[in-house]
Amino acid sequence: MNLIESLLSPEGRADPFPLYAEAHRLGPVLPITDTAFLVVGYAAVNEVLRNPGFRIPADPSSQPSLELMQRSILRANPPDHGRMRSLISQVFTPRRVAALQPAIEAAVDNLLDDLPAEVDFMDRFAFQLPVTVICELLGVPASERDRFRPLASDLTAALELTDTPDASADAAARELGEYFAHLIRNPAADGLVRALVAARDAGDGRLSDEELLGNLILLLVAGFETTTDLLGNGLAILLDRPQLTSTVSSDPAAFVEEVLRYDSPVQLTTRVAHTDGLSAGGVPMPAGSDLILLLGAANRDPARFPQPDEFDPERTDNKPLSFGAGAHICLGNSLARLEGTVAFARLVERFPSMSPAGRAARRDRLVLRGYQTLPVRLSAAGCSD
Repeated sequence: MNLIESLLSPEGRADPFPLYAEAHRLGPVLPITDTAFLVVGYAAVNEVLRNPGFRIPADPSSQPSLELMQRSILRANPPDHGRMRSLISQVFTPRRVAALQPAIEAAVDNLLDDLPAEVDFMDRFAFQLPVTVICELLGVPASERDRFRPLASDLTAALELTDTPDASADAAARELGEYFAHLIRNPAADGLVRALVAARDAGDGRLSDEELLGNLILLLVAGFETTTDLLGNGLAILLDRPQLTSTVSSDPAAFVEEVLRYDSPVQLTTRVAHTDGLSAGGVPMPAGSDLILLLGAANRDPARFPQPDEFDPERTDNKPLSFGAGAHICLGNSLARLEGTVAFARLVERFPSMSPAGRAARRDRLVLRGYQTLPVRLSAAGCSD
């Protein structure tokens, strides 16, 4: 069994990190075929992400879920990518994200107030916080939000490395498309939807109907899916290492950054060599070459991170590639980091003696890595039970 097959196996999806370590022993760039490569080294992955000669692969599939993503900034290439991103990025400026902190703090406190002594953290907190934040930005009513978790999970199954069409992903794409088509016709007065509708209606070609719909669905799904996994992955680490509670209290941002490095919510992405004369990690990449970039492996590259398999929130120069790099860096990465920082700081302040309350279950995914359920027993500050 080769490395890709091993990663795609149930065992590889559950724990890819030993396979990443094996890959690093073989080199930063590993050939799969003459025109397909696995890129695992931090420097090589970073190089490819930042080089405009490598582009997002075009997917000729007529599968609705993939067609939907092709119309968004997630899968667009120049010049469409820059045109769309410049419009959408206006809501994610550093100033606007920083201004959201009081609202995020209030949302965290409200969720923590409502948690019972034993709870599935994924269901009652890790999903609820980011979906509340992104839906407020989009102007989605609170009564509609719980429906999005299964739909997002089904839709993102289309991102996994498989040639088999996913009927549930297509059904989710259709349902989300119908929902947002209605929201576009009836946007909230002050949400991002109204601003993007205005851009579409400007008549200057900045945004088509299909692009508007695809990007709104992307913003919703990406706005909470990866942050949900960040929160779950981080709590699982904390439950396994309760001695880190004081570290989280003193520097929650550093804890979040190390969670992103150690157990990234996004484990891989893909690129294709658009022109001749390109290389990655010193390996020539003929035009048309397909590249699988293992972000999770890059984040554990011993050439970049000393003792990469150790969780150490006190690392210096800790710059994981979990949100990508270059032109396609995740638009909401600063928002996700802020949500994680606020959430973990308040969580350990309120419940300093958390413990597992049952068996956690990971989702059976490779690309998007996170938990389906994470039962936790809470205790308030000053309590001994």
